[in-house]
Amino acid sequence: MYKILVIEDDKKLCEYTREYLKRYNYEVFEIINFKNVEDEFENINPDIVLLDVNLPYYDGFNLCRIFRRKSKAPIIFMSARSSEIEQIRGLEMGADDYITKPFSFELLLAKVQAAIRRTYGEYSEDSADAFTVEGITIDKNTFKMSYKDKNVELTKNELKLISKLLKSINKVVTREELLEELWDESSFVDDNTLTVNVTRIKNKLSEVGVKNAVKNKRGIGYYLEFQD
Repeated sequence: MYKILVIEDDKKLCEYTREYLKRYNYEVFEIINFKNVEDEFENINPDIVLLDVNLPYYDGFNLCRIFRRKSKAPIIFMSARSSEIEQIRGLEMGADDYITKPFSFELLLAKVQAAIRRTYGEYSEDSADAFTVEGITIDKNTFKMSYKDKNVELTKNELKLISKLLKSINKVVTREELLEELWDESSFVDDNTLTVNVTRIKNKLSEVGVKNAVKNKRGIGYYLEFQD
């Protein structure tokens, strides 16, 4: 489950944003004390930041620059400053996107999802042909998963799902996110397709000696948890 930090002093907008994004299974945090924004940012360690420009005690542009020194989390400005110059300034400070007020929550959600895909998903730089997490190696060239001295072959869908879960270790990945991983213009993908493929992943992890690692967050999604 991705953590979103909303830095916005309009309490109503903050509340509406939180409630809307929570429907899509994001964990949403708000700044409590605007005098200690940097400390709260470090404590929350968000996966994505929604940042206003006009804030008490701080300027959003300066905060963006500070955050960028500490984190690669996507930053999206939400601001009433709609001029092209202001938008360019925000991007130059290190933001990933800029949305002007008033905006629809559908557009905000689309920008959040796009930023997450670019940073953590299929378009991220972390897309090496092979990677290892908790001793499990996934090779995208050979479609094989190995652990210690055992290996199994994976289907295309199994490869997509186990890669997504491993890269989000100990975080719940929603069913919607996993379905998006499986989406293919040439084939029909539904909730049953996801359930079947998750079961296959569980079986193949067991084959290589990793048992009971796939956990189900009922009604939300799945995550990997490895026993010590």
